[in-house]
Amino acid sequence: MALLGNKGGPTSLLGIILVFFVVFAGAPNEAPIADAAQNNDISAVRELLRQGADPNAAQTDGLTALHWSALNNDIEIVDILLFAGANPSSTSRLGGYTPLHMASRAGHSDIAGKLLEAGADPNRFTSTGVTSMHFAAESNSSELIQVLVAAGGDINSLDAYSSRTPLMFASTHNAVAAVGTLIDLDADLGLANDIKDYEEISKKATETRNRRSRIREAAKDPQPEEDQEDSRGGPPGSGNRSSNPAGYLSTEKVETPKGPKVLSSIQQIGKQGGFTALHYAARDGNIESARLLVAGGADVNQTTAGDQSSPLLVAVINGNYDLAKELLEAGADPNIVSDDGAGPLFATLNIEWSLRTWYPQPQAFRQQKTDYMELMEDLLLAGADPDQRVSTHIWYAAYNAGRMGVDFAGATPFWRASYAHDVEAMKLLVKHGADPNIWTYNIIDPRRRMFLAQFGNNQSEDEEDPSGLPPVEHGGLGIHPLHAATGVGFGSSRVAQQHRGVPDGWLPAAKYLIEELGADPNLRDKDGYSALHHSAARGDNETILYLVSQGADVKVISRRGQTTADLANSPEQRAQPHPITIALLEKLGSENNHNCRSCGG
Repeated sequence: MALLGNKGGPTSLLGIILVFFVVFAGAPNEAPIADAAQNNDISAVRELLRQGADPNAAQTDGLTALHWSALNNDIEIVDILLFAGANPSSTSRLGGYTPLHMASRAGHSDIAGKLLEAGADPNRFTSTGVTSMHFAAESNSSELIQVLVAAGGDINSLDAYSSRTPLMFASTHNAVAAVGTLIDLDADLGLANDIKDYEEISKKATETRNRRSRIREAAKDPQPEEDQEDSRGGPPGSGNRSSNPAGYLSTEKVETPKGPKVLSSIQQIGKQGGFTALHYAARDGNIESARLLVAGGADVNQTTAGDQSSPLLVAVINGNYDLAKELLEAGADPNIVSDDGAGPLFATLNIEWSLRTWYPQPQAFRQQKTDYMELMEDLLLAGADPDQRVSTHIWYAAYNAGRMGVDFAGATPFWRASYAHDVEAMKLLVKHGADPNIWTYNIIDPRRRMFLAQFGNNQSEDEEDPSGLPPVEHGGLGIHPLHAATGVGFGSSRVAQQHRGVPDGWLPAAKYLIEELGADPNLRDKDGYSALHHSAARGDNETILYLVSQGADVKVISRRGQTTADLANSPEQRAQPHPITIALLEKLGSENNHNCRSCGG
């Protein structure tokens, strides 16, 4: 999706120079003329040349006097060195930088012109895979770009890291002058960078691990046959089950039931990349660059070659609401969805109420002039479908490391607003025709059944269901917005540690759904939990009493045999029990089975 536009690549010149100094500190002085140029000492340079010094003598890191004078923009020393026979094509030992690369990285157009006249190659790559044109674009020097083009520089040169163009470098750094110049020089606005297939990457990594494991096993001393039998718990050849519990999340194809696609976490990420310059500007919130690109003819609706994300969707996913608003005004289609079915409307709610995670989430949405409600209304007025459903779980909802206890497959923007108990957003969506009764899909993953069969579980999925509810098939009704709005996942996962939503919004959301939209307080989700179960898992006595006042049955039992009181009594490890809630539910008639998972003893 969208966040992965390949920000990595060549190390900055400053970083390389620092590495040079650190690595070679204390090295013998082998190139005094390079030292003199480094210090802008023209008198010393002249004197050393008069004494017969080699103008191409390099420091230990490979930097020559011409490298340093190009970097320092000392045109007089450059003239002296070139007259003395300095090589304009010499390269540093680390990075393979030529003097022209140094001048271009620093944006020195006059120096670059001198070097090009002396025979420097404008299209030569560093060992990190970029050309002087990439550096010129990054340095935001229009004059330098023109000098390079006049000398035969390729404005559409592709870097070796991921086939990024100079225009992509410029748009990423919001180098507005460079963006404008490249557009004027007819740079290709539609070129896209490389695609990364994370499923294939994962497969290759797994194959490598397995190969190394086999090599390690083969290197071990063979055991006598009788010892093998003892250690394996069976006769030779019977083998052992794999001890890798993550196996059911592998990328191997398995036979899946008809209905919604069942994808592993890696398959949900799928293919990323295929960004154009406009996608890069959208990702980083570079409004000025985006304006120039759109005005220059960039397709505002071109989707990434990786996961089919539009620039509008990329902007929203990364929290760049202001830029998203401008793209919408420029004609962006609000109904283009990525390969997971997520559109800009869903993405707006998802980033605004993104989960707390162990690593940074995009935070640009906190610094926008446009707030999420304003953007949502603009999207709806532009024709965004309020009932657009995502087709699979959204991997970046918690970057595959969350413990949400819920799958987004089939969720609508209204469902996502309910999950954040955001009544204001829910009302806005209903105003524009959203259906408040669209459930998520029930996802039955064959890999999970294989995993449970292999490693066991406290409760078999095939044992008798005490809830009295009919089974739900794959693709059937999963989670209703009422369940989302009252705390789905709090009793079956660790989502309580990560969930974000409107403060004190649980009860207002439940009231809105029941009193104004007619939701049944006794609706049961795919696991047999009711809104009372979910409220109990959070210890929300106020919402419990409200639900009971609306006719909610406090005695209902989930498919796992859990009562509402059980959900308040630490049904999962690390979930704290709520003694006051337990007492309330017992008083209301719920049975407590005393199955506290975190109580010890």
